[in-house]
Amino acid sequence: MKLDPFYLIVGHVSQIELLVPHGVRLVQLRIKDQPDAEIRRQIRRARDFCAVHRAQLVINDHWQAALDLNCSFVHLGQEDMDSADFAALRRAGIAVGLSTHDEAELERALSFDPAYVALGPVYPTLLKKMPWGPQGLDRVTDWKRAAGDVPLVGIGGLTTERLPGLFAAGADSAAVVTDIAQAPDPEARCCDWIRATEAWR
Repeated sequence: MKLDPFYLIVGHVSQIELLVPHGVRLVQLRIKDQPDAEIRRQIRRARDFCAVHRAQLVINDHWQAALDLNCSFVHLGQEDMDSADFAALRRAGIAVGLSTHDEAELERALSFDPAYVALGPVYPTLLKKMPWGPQGLDRVTDWKRAAGDVPLVGIGGLTTERLPGLFAAGADSAAVVTDIAQAPDPEARCCDWIRATEAWR
């Protein structure tokens, strides 16, 4: 599977409806701390909206809802992997991306034959407190060597200025949260990212 080099991550379906029409081709819906009914409402809306705009939607964490609502892609963290029914996801033809932070997690993730593995944080990130320090570009290169043909997503502290280094180190896609979410004009910043990643598309 080839991933788009720009991987947008948003926290609400309204951000998908705002940003995807500008040309986003790969977007993750990462909903936190909401009741199941609201999660499913947002996933349903995002699924239909992305289908119209031909964007690949990835559902973060909520694999059962993604399965029930006929989504095609989920992203799971290490903790979610413990409870996810990989056999059911595979039977449904749902692609799975997996987060990794150290060698043991990478080895475990690769054993599931994922659609991609993600490594982060590549750089210091303001988004959330993490037990891992910045991984750095050398680590990106190590991960790509270990992952082989499995696409590698870099995440954490990324800016458009850091893209050449990230892709030169071996990443296939750059996942972006804060640089767009906290921008004064998220739409304009999203367009900046689409232009900046064009050379790797």
